Amino acid sequence: MNAKVVLFDELGGPEVLRLEQVRLDEPGEGEVQVRIDAIGLNRAEALFRSGGYYYQPTLPASRIGTEAAGVVEAVGPGVEGFSPGDAVSVLATGIDMSTNGVYGDRVNVAARSLLRRPDSVDAVTGAAVWLSYLTAYGALIEVGRMRPGDEVVITAASSSVGMAAIQLANHIGAVPIAVTRTAAKADRLMRAGAAHVLAMDEDDLVKRVAMLTSGRGARLVFDSVGGPGLAGVARAVTRDGMLIVYGWLDPRPAPLPMNWPLNIFGFGLNVVTDDPAALRRGEAFINAGLRSGVLAPVIDATFDLADIADAHRHMEANGQLGKIVVTVRH
Repeated sequence: MNAKVVLFDELGGPEVLRLEQVRLDEPGEGEVQVRIDAIGLNRAEALFRSGGYYYQPTLPASRIGTEAAGVVEAVGPGVEGFSPGDAVSVLATGIDMSTNGVYGDRVNVAARSLLRRPDSVDAVTGAAVWLSYLTAYGALIEVGRMRPGDEVVITAASSSVGMAAIQLANHIGAVPIAVTRTAAKADRLMRAGAAHVLAMDEDDLVKRVAMLTSGRGARLVFDSVGGPGLAGVARAVTRDGMLIVYGWLDPRPAPLPMNWPLNIFGFGLNVVTDDPAALRRGEAFINAGLRSGVLAPVIDATFDLADIADAHRHMEANGQLGKIVVTVRH
């Protein structure tokens, strides 16, 4: 069988991505073949494509992508619990994207990377929810122990993880304080559920957070930016609070904050995905939120698989609010 997959032969911008027909073998031991109906884009994939991720792609003909949704078409030897026709989401993290990337119309993936997709969850939602919401859930609830009334500062709040964090904070009864680079997205972030919006280019973050918290500071700061500004962001944390860092949008070195005592946690999604009990809790929490409607991925834009380069250009323009999804026509 042939499949259409996205490949790239050199590091660079979105233009290096190409769609090509390749041979797709039957699924091997522990693998499942999935017809992909929708793909969720993540900032990590742009970094991977350009050489800025924490590991480098294997060139030429590197694959790309970590998150998708579709339907099981075949199962390999040793696979239990999945059958052809099952609706699933794919969350292929912690593996080599060059070999296992999910940008394509059909892929073979490890059965351990599958999550069951309820009938009520369509493919676009199924491709948009898991990486973002498990990241926010794992960081804020499993690690940060977010509680009702907690002030939670969320940087890069217009990202898909940021939007998920806003929804989780509201669901728990915490107070989401959204941080964005300029005020251009302030109204949309307020409509999306932020209790307050701070613009880094216009506000003194520490003073504004102090004012909003009656001088205490926030119990949780959830940061994906890092870089030299991290020390300043850390000053917004209250004395018994926690700074949770889950990304490095600013690749420059980040100085160690000096407002000690300070709890700092470097969060990776494997905190959840490598712990079966934590993953079960996360799945249950998120699926319950999807059923009730209190959790709902915000879809910024959809693109066709043939327009994958344009989808990456849109992501890198930094104008998005929520998730970019690529749909696949069969």
